[in-house]
Amino acid sequence: MGIFERFLSVWVGLGMLAGLAGGMLFPDVFSLLGDMQYAQINLVIAVLIWLMIYPMMMQVDFSAVKKVHQRPKGLIITLTVNWLIKPFTMALLAVFFIRHVFGDWISPEIGEDYIAGMILLGVAPCTAMVFVWSQLTKGDANYTLVQVAINDLIMVVAFAPLAALLLGVTDITVPWDTLILSVSLFVVVPLLAGALTRRVVRQQETLNRLSAGLKPFSIAGLVGTVILLFGFQAKTILANPVDIVLIAIPLLLQTYLIFAIAYIWMRKWKQPHDVAAPGAMIGASNFFELAVAVAISLFGVHSGAALATIVGVLVEVPVMLSLVAYANKTRGQFAAV
Repeated sequence: MGIFERFLSVWVGLGMLAGLAGGMLFPDVFSLLGDMQYAQINLVIAVLIWLMIYPMMMQVDFSAVKKVHQRPKGLIITLTVNWLIKPFTMALLAVFFIRHVFGDWISPEIGEDYIAGMILLGVAPCTAMVFVWSQLTKGDANYTLVQVAINDLIMVVAFAPLAALLLGVTDITVPWDTLILSVSLFVVVPLLAGALTRRVVRQQETLNRLSAGLKPFSIAGLVGTVILLFGFQAKTILANPVDIVLIAIPLLLQTYLIFAIAYIWMRKWKQPHDVAAPGAMIGASNFFELAVAVAISLFGVHSGAALATIVGVLVEVPVMLSLVAYANKTRGQFAAV
């Protein structure tokens, strides 16, 4: 690992501080960047995420993708955890903490909004950032792509019914522009770019050198994303520090719980580490663009639900980096490839 990977947590921490400082000192600049969005997707962040994902997409071998069905257990675990376990554990944790544990500090009205926002995060497993976590844990690029692709197909039909069931409402409208644009930007476009690169650069050794040379840019994209996210929400974070912390606690527990369930299950079923780590992280992280868009459309941009989804965005990167570190340390516990 180079200096960028070894000290990634440090760079992210500095990025968080830089974002908070920048958001307060240069609010007009961050406001301008924040307004550069379409369908609740910030286009500047989209470019940075694309920069993170592209090096991994260069490693996707389509001939190997065809053989993924020969190893179905990893897919079964990922999809079961994401759709039959995660939404319900998130709802239970949200209700338990917001209504009962923190009931004396949060009013019932705003508390219900917080619960709604957390539920929306729970029914939106990750699409984009999992490619980054997979790369950092030396995941199987081909298998990760298939896991994400099947997950996205299920999300198209399952997101709205699950969200409606857990929220107790019936008028949830899926923001198709957000969903389609996200999948296109974060999966289809970088995948095509990676395939084109493989076609032009035919030698694997040259391709590996190119991918290694792009790693610093990939890390820069991650840190840049953190700076922007914290800069956009600097005033909200500093104005609501207690509520931010209270919302973050069940979200943190949910992230570690879902990772643990999937990761241990992968080990029990003797899955290789390069399948287990990315598979566990798809459910542990969230498709925050979709969750934020639905929260705003249902409850309003200044609602507690929208705030809860934003807290999910803010805690995700540092928490997922801790899981990346843990996954790398426990690589030896898994079956050899």
